[in-house]
This record gives sequence, structure tokens and C-alpha cells, in this order.
Amino acid sequence: MRGGLRAAVAAIGCGGLAGLSACAGTAGGPQAADAPRTGMSFERVVAPFPVFGADGLPYEHPFLGGLDVPRPQFLDIDADGDPDLFLQERTGELMHFENVGTPQAPRFEWRSDRYHDLEIGEWSRFHDFDGDGDFDLLAETQFSYVRYYRNDGTAAVPAFVLQTDSVRTASGEALFSDRQNIPAIVDLDCDGRLDLFLGRVDGTVMRYEGEGDSGGGLPNFGLVAERFEDIEIVGQLGTRHGANALRFSDVDGDGDPDLLWGDYFEPSLLFIENTGSCSRPSLRSDPVLFEVADGDSLVTSGYNAAEPVDLNGDGEGDLLVGVLGGAFNPNRTASDNLWYYERVPGRGYVLRTQRLLRGIDAGSESIPVVVDWDADGDLDLLVSNKLAPSDLNASRLLYFENRGSATAPELHLADTLDLGRVFHYAPALGDLDGDGDLDMILGNWTRNLHLLWNEGTRAAPRYALADSAFISLTRGSNAAPALGDLDGDGDLDLLVGEGSGALNYYENTGSATSPQFTLVSDEYGGIDPGRRSFPSLADIDGDGDLDLLLGRESGGAELYRNAGASGPPRFERDVGFTLDLPPVSTPVMADFDGDGRLDVVAGGTAGGIRLLLGR
Repeated sequence: MRGGLRAAVAAIGCGGLAGLSACAGTAGGPQAADAPRTGMSFERVVAPFPVFGADGLPYEHPFLGGLDVPRPQFLDIDADGDPDLFLQERTGELMHFENVGTPQAPRFEWRSDRYHDLEIGEWSRFHDFDGDGDFDLLAETQFSYVRYYRNDGTAAVPAFVLQTDSVRTASGEALFSDRQNIPAIVDLDCDGRLDLFLGRVDGTVMRYEGEGDSGGGLPNFGLVAERFEDIEIVGQLGTRHGANALRFSDVDGDGDPDLLWGDYFEPSLLFIENTGSCSRPSLRSDPVLFEVADGDSLVTSGYNAAEPVDLNGDGEGDLLVGVLGGAFNPNRTASDNLWYYERVPGRGYVLRTQRLLRGIDAGSESIPVVVDWDADGDLDLLVSNKLAPSDLNASRLLYFENRGSATAPELHLADTLDLGRVFHYAPALGDLDGDGDLDMILGNWTRNLHLLWNEGTRAAPRYALADSAFISLTRGSNAAPALGDLDGDGDLDLLVGEGSGALNYYENTGSATSPQFTLVSDEYGGIDPGRRSFPSLADIDGDGDLDLLLGRESGGAELYRNAGASGPPRFERDVGFTLDLPPVSTPVMADFDGDGRLDVVAGGTAGGIRLLLGR
């Protein structure tokens, strides 16, 4: 039965018998049986084919994976005369975007998630610390110390070498910097020696000044002031101080660097004016809200990381702001969190975009579904989220219609679906009643799975809630279902992941037209990948049965091959399989580009989608 069923489904695609195949559930897409695939490799791609937003404009970085806490830096790392972009989104990882445009018209292309494999902890700062004309790097190391990478390459071709010790003070003590705070580096008093400013969680600033090479290839710094200029930042919520990000920039254009402070408890940037001069700075003025065009103030969800840059080559200092999200509901800025302000003479800082890097971004904790949603013979993309940034009262499901073809996709954001007032939509699609269209079992943040019948057609689905507690887990929450014929009897069974990490296996003891799900085990196979298990089913090795790709909270995805010859599945972990994915990974497998090889489509914490093409 198994081989025949798979072949039939491959022939008709995701219509008709689709609910009985590996294209059901979160995997999506017809999976034809072929020669066993014992080894797999994948290539991460960010812009392999066109993707368009609801406004009809293209996403330049559609499969970047989304951004939640972007910490930006601009510098000309390849010495070609234009600013390149570095972003930190995850602990220890530095993303690199090369500017392949011009100083007047920048265009950024993703190059790496881990630039030079540099381990940077929670923050990093580039600067020419040894005065040899190229960029070196300071970064946070474990327990809030500061590591130093010296550039032993050139300004155009850097080669970063980790030095053997932490950066030291002049007295030989390892420099300590609170890991949640982003420091600033500038020659504040124009004496040719770099100053290092460390914001503290009590709202004060420590100032260190460079004192040359320590003798071991490391810069060292002498403490100048424990409470620089008597600055003490108190956020808008009472007397609270918080995590902070410091940056110096000549905001008022008077020739000396002013201080910009982003704080966890401050929805705006704070501007502290330098009322002195380059040689005799003075930052004793009271902090004020950073003003933008037309007398307004920058206001976000808090903890703003400012980055000065001239992005249009007009000689004016523009500003990029990474919104990390603080005490003012960071869910509001889960997708719009990289704000670019152009400095316009006579107007000041004019907001040009809240999403400098446009890509698929549903907010936070995204889940993809790859399926032929409109029955036109190619694969479309659905993306759900924890909650909609524009609503904050429920999840939403974004529908990207494939207006290209099965082998040359072109996705367009065509609709946003409301499936009910719950959080963490986790849809699984399959023909549960045998009428030829795709019905839905919807997981969510609770222990209850919803049943929704398709009351529309195969080409124009329309879902109605039939049961809000169709299945209730024995324990746990964050139910994540996957549908597939696991026991080869011709109907859809159900596998459910959950917050605890255990897998729940429900056998369909009904039929292909009248399902009845019976719990077999709430710890199936003893599989426990850690918290937030997310199962996806597909015939990964081409042997005619369904294998298991399992996402989880941390550690990437695991692969379990089905070693059961017949009857219930027997999943065995492939210990040689590794797939690095963001936290709370939600991977599914489908042949998205129609080349006969399975691809991985994955959501995660940052709310976007990553695409890894099978090679």
C-alpha cells in the first residue's frame, strides 16, 4: 500500500489524495519515491527567487530569517569606498552584508551569518586599535570580559586573529564590561588616543583611555573616570536603569561628538550634547529626547542601538537605529526594527524606512507551511507567528502565493488570514474528510488542538472552526501538529510536538473520511530533543515511508529515519545529520524549486524564514 500511495500522490500533487501523503501537515509538497538518499547537503540562500510584499515591492532579503534584536555597525571592511553593514542578531554570531552598490546608492547583499567565524558574545565594536590602517575588533567574551581580534591582514582583505588574553587596564586587570551593554569607542578629546566608554546598568558611564600596546599585542586602557561627567540615566519608568547602547556622533553638526544613549527603560534615544569642543569636550548637559524631523521624537519599544552613517553620500550624517525592544512591548517592533533616518538639511532626521533589510518577517517565532494552497500545481508558502505585531491579540497566517511555476517560484504576499483569537498558530494541513481539499488541525500556545474544516474549495480554501478542543494533550502547551500516514493504512495519523519536547503519537483509528485520533503514546519512541519540539514528516531517504525532521528550542534540527518496515513508525536518530538553525526552529522539507531535491524551509525566533536548498 505504501509504495503505491506515495506514487499516486506524486502523480497528482497536493490535490485529491494529498492528505494521505507527505505533502500533508507542515511538510507540504509532493514527495515522489526515488532512489534512497543516504546523504544530504544544503546551501543557505537568502534571495534565490523573487518575493514581493503586500505593497508589490520586492523583498531584497526574503529568506534572511527575520530580525528581532538587530545590533548594527557600518564600516568599509573591504576598502572599496562604501559602507558595508554588520548586524548581530544571535549571541556569538556576526552577520555580514557587503555593499555592492555605490556610496550614493547602497545595495546590500548577505554574505555570511558568521563573519570569519568570529566569536563575539553579546556585542562587538570595530576600530583600528593598533593604528596600522585596518579594522580590528573588540567583542564580549564569557563572564563579561572583553576579547580582542587583531587584523593581521589588510584593509581590503582582513584576517582576524584572536589574541591570547582579555583586554587589560593599565594596572593589568582584565577589563570588565556588563555583557548586556554595548560600549562606545571614540577619540573624544582629539588627543590621538582612543577612549572606551562602558555604560553600566546603574545608568552611569565609565571612561577609559588607550595607553598603547601592553607588550603582548593587546591594547590596554587606563581608567579616567568611574562616573564620566556625572552622567546618570534614569528611564521613563520611575527610577529604573537598564541595559544600554552607547554611540558618539556629531548630531548637531558643530564639529564635536555628542552622545546617543539607548536604554531598556527608554522608548526613545537620549541625546547628550557636547557643549565643549574637540580638544575640551563637555557632556554635562541634561539628556533630552532625540529629535527627528518636524519636531517629533524617535519612539520605539525601547533599547535602541544607534549607528551613524552617511548612506546616500551627501556628506550629511544619517542614522540607523536597531530596535532591540525594551520595556515598552517589544512585540510591537518584532518585524519593523531597523529604522533608517536620512539627515535632510533644513528638516533634520527624516524616517525613510523601519525595515532597512526587507524580507519575510511575521514578527516572532514563525512557522512555515509549504503546500499547493490554490491547487495550481506549484508550491505556495504560509507563515504563522506567535502574535501579529499589528494586532498583539492573536496570531496571524501570512499567505504568499506562488505566481511563478513549480520550477521557477515567484512569491507574492496575497493575504493575511485570521484563524481565531489564539497565539502561536501551528497549522497542519491534510484532507481529513476525503472530499479532495485540505482541512486543518491548528496547534497553538495551549494544550488544545483546533479542528477546522475547509468549507471552500481546493483552489480557494475557506476555514471554519469545528472544534476548539478536537484533541487535548495530556500535558504541556505549544502544541505543534504534523499529519501523515505513519502506519501505512491509508489514512492520516498525527504527531504532535510540545513545549516539554516530548512527542505525542495519535493513530487514526477511524478512516480516511472520518478520522478518530487515539493516543498511542505521549512520549513516543522516547524521543526528547529538548524543549519546544516541532515535528515535520517527509520521505527524506526515498524508501517509501515517512521520516521525521525535528525542530527544537536550541541546537538546530535533528533527523530521525523511519526504520519500520511496516506498521507503526520506528524512528532512529541519524547522529551524522546536523542542521544549524536559529532558536525555536520549525523546519519543514519540500522541493520548493522543483529540482527533485528536498529543501529545508525553517522559521524561528526572529520571525522570518530561512531557505536551505538541497544539493
